[in-house]
Formats: sequence, C-alpha cells, structure tokens
Amino acid sequence: MRKVPKKLPAFRNEDEEREFWRTHSPLDYFDVSRAQKVSFPNLKPSLKTISIRLSEDMLNTLKVLAHKRDVPYQSLVKMFLVRQIKEERASCLAEEVGGSKRKR
Repeated sequence: MRKVPKKLPAFRNEDEEREFWRTHSPLDYFDVSRAQKVSFPNLKPSLKTISIRLSEDMLNTLKVLAHKRDVPYQSLVKMFLVRQIKEERASCLAEEVGGSKRKR
C-alpha cells in the first residue's frame, strides 16, 4: 500500500521553512516513487582549496608531465585524482557486487 504524502504548510519566510525541515522528514511530504532524475549541466561544482606536501622531485615530475600535455600542473593533478577515484569506485562497486553474489 502506497503512503499518501502529507500536505506542505505555507511558509511565511525562509527561516520558518528552515525550522520546519529541521524537525520533519521530506519523505513524509513527497511521493518518492514519482521522483525523476534531473541534470544541472551549467552548475559549477564548489571548489575547496587544499594544501598537500610533495617532494621536490615529484613536483618537478608533475610539472614536466603537465608541460608535455600543455596544462597547468595543478590541473594535471586533478585529472590524475579524478581518474584514480573513478578506478577506486569501480573496484569497490565490483567488490560489493561480487561479495553479495558470494553470500547467496
């Protein structure tokens, strides 16, 4: 049996709405079965500045590799990180799928 979502109250301002959602679950007010996947192609991801320590040799190697690709070395580091994160996620997903099959 499908649960009928509750009716949302009218909010006078954002503070009132914020307080409401602090104490209520959206799952009680929206029909999740009707949810649709959306894409925001022009939305720029927020970036966070970090600091990492690298050996001079590693940094120089990165700069040479970046120069060969005609990209800034910081961009090359991000490209390497993206690639490795994708590989790790795929590996973890494969392990989870393989693990669930073995348990049966």
